[in-house]
Amino acid sequence: MIYSDVIIIGAGPAGSTCAWKLKQNKVDCIILDSEKFPRTKLCAGWITPKVFKLLELDKYSKPIIPLKHVYLNIGKIKIKLRTKQLSIRRYELDNWLLKRSKAKVYKHLVKKIKKQNNHYIIDNKYKCKYLIGAGGTFCPVYRTFFSDSNPRDKKSLIVCMEQEFKYNYKEKNCQIWLCDNKLAGYSWYVPKGNKYLNIGVGALADKETDIQEQWKYLVKKLKKLDLVKNYKFKPKGYAYYIRQNVNKCRIGNAFIVGDAAGLATKDLAEGIQPAIESGILAAESIINKTKYSLKSVKKSSYPISSSIFFIIKKIINLFSFHRNL
Repeated sequence: MIYSDVIIIGAGPAGSTCAWKLKQNKVDCIILDSEKFPRTKLCAGWITPKVFKLLELDKYSKPIIPLKHVYLNIGKIKIKLRTKQLSIRRYELDNWLLKRSKAKVYKHLVKKIKKQNNHYIIDNKYKCKYLIGAGGTFCPVYRTFFSDSNPRDKKSLIVCMEQEFKYNYKEKNCQIWLCDNKLAGYSWYVPKGNKYLNIGVGALADKETDIQEQWKYLVKKLKKLDLVKNYKFKPKGYAYYIRQNVNKCRIGNAFIVGDAAGLATKDLAEGIQPAIESGILAAESIINKTKYSLKSVKKSSYPISSSIFFIIKKIINLFSFHRNL
């Protein structure tokens, strides 16, 4: 049986950042993930300046594209706003973060976890004192230890369809369509480095949205606007939860972070910054033997410059994900 003081289940940004901080402080840790990295990760991939700072991405070797402007489209109204957002490819970022963590990674699909004599036993193959659940929406740590204390409200479930692909795009600014085609969410167009483009649509699942029909609507719109045409799409779907009351984020020495805790923001359903912040907080709790709390992780994110904050707030009131929750 392989032993480590800390085992992190999930090698995404929350897990790898947690491992990075632990290893910096000479805490023994390993990571388990069911996939081999680099791997495709569906995500619009825009990051905030705070994420850039927290992750020290000035040392990042892959393309980071400044999104100097974002166009918000509400019906026939188009608003051009300045922003400090950045776009990355999760395929590249996640792999880079994982390597930088210097944690040993085991490719393993976790099936069963049990607590035994103040330790956690994973599939009778791995053993640890501290357990970090960073495995996303369907994390086995959440499922085993936290599902009763943190039941998930189906009204907070977001469903998405998305594709990232190589494309010689001309429009270099991010485009967002709010409530388009009566969508209880938004669709997006995000240019990335090396001529990659990410497009997608996300909405509240409980609004009876036909996400596939909304995807078709987006594709037609992109063609009509001459943004993407003559491309054969093969989108994929995924789901996750926006922020609810996290009654328990630590039980014993088991922690949940990122999407395992359901931390995506309630306004734009953005999950990268909450994942990073929670991963760091969990690591600090173990390093300093202090309380683990998610109170400092904000429930909302306004990625546009503060000078036009009031405009965004009004817009968000029109389409907000937390409406009617």
